[in-house]
Amino acid sequence: MIRKASKLDKVRWMIVYSTDLIVVLSAVGYYDLYIRLEAGLPWPFAAAGAVLLLVGQVLMTRPFRVAMREGPRPTGVLVASGVIALLLTVFPMLWVYPPWLAALAPFVRRRTLVALSVASIAVVTLYIALVQGLAVQVLMVQSLLTVVSVVGVLANLWLWRAAKAAHEGQDALARLAVSEERLRFARDLNDLLGQSLTDVAARTAKAQEVLGADREAAAAEMFEVRDLARTSLREVRATVQNYRAIDLDEVLASVRAVLEAADVRCEVRAETGPLLPEARTLLATVVREGATNVLKHSKAERCTISIENGVLEMSNDGVRGPVGEHAANGLAGLTQRLHAAGGTLEAGPVPEGRYVLRAAVPA
Repeated sequence: MIRKASKLDKVRWMIVYSTDLIVVLSAVGYYDLYIRLEAGLPWPFAAAGAVLLLVGQVLMTRPFRVAMREGPRPTGVLVASGVIALLLTVFPMLWVYPPWLAALAPFVRRRTLVALSVASIAVVTLYIALVQGLAVQVLMVQSLLTVVSVVGVLANLWLWRAAKAAHEGQDALARLAVSEERLRFARDLNDLLGQSLTDVAARTAKAQEVLGADREAAAAEMFEVRDLARTSLREVRATVQNYRAIDLDEVLASVRAVLEAADVRCEVRAETGPLLPEARTLLATVVREGATNVLKHSKAERCTISIENGVLEMSNDGVRGPVGEHAANGLAGLTQRLHAAGGTLEAGPVPEGRYVLRAAVPA
């Protein structure tokens, strides 16, 4: 489950569980109750205090999760945990107020939060001073715990929102790049075919007009239509071929970013300068297909891509079970394309538990 989780999920877990540590700090209250029990506190009161503390801890882990989902303020949970913190003051116990203020922090204004923090420090310190006598260390500990708890929660919430915004921005950029490429291709085809199809339609209409009066002229027009259609077809094929001539360096950077986003550590070592344009296009296609297979057919944690003297080697771990035959429109089709261009392509598992894709093109 953890390996299949996205990077954003792992960041969310880390932030949530690190925030729960603030609530764990209040567990010192159990030791406080034990000390009071040894000092003569009746055990029913100590047991009631332990139960209240446990319920308060469970409740105080809830608000931050709601804040991360940007849900409505859990007023009932906050009120109930606040009442528990107030009841535990009778022991007296100062460990529950900082976590409660931390749970409240995402849902109130900063001025309100500061006022409540100062009030809780003053009230608890004054109460303990009346019961046990004034102790400066109580004031210092209460102040330190309150500041650390409140600031920690607010910082974690900010960190989560920043990570979420970065993740959403990465997805938006990927969708935008795809949309821009589709628009460019559509614009090129429109510019190319618009005039050609207009000429075909005009010449066909002219041939239809003269068909009854001059069949030879109509035939000549239709021959012109045929030649025009063939020319247009060649131009379309040339445009599509140029469209498919993807840049190798851009593909390497894109593949690395995509694999890293999928929690696959990717190392790229490529010498692409000396390669011919056709070789660059072929290797770019192989890299893109190899990255697709890594994401779809493995549980890889590491991928290495190297290009040297026209030889591409792409290896990854995470191979599970036997490897089937290559699809006709995947590596098998690329193998045929490389053979036609004088190159080779081999792919398969190796004894070290890795899957290696190796392609060679005329440099």
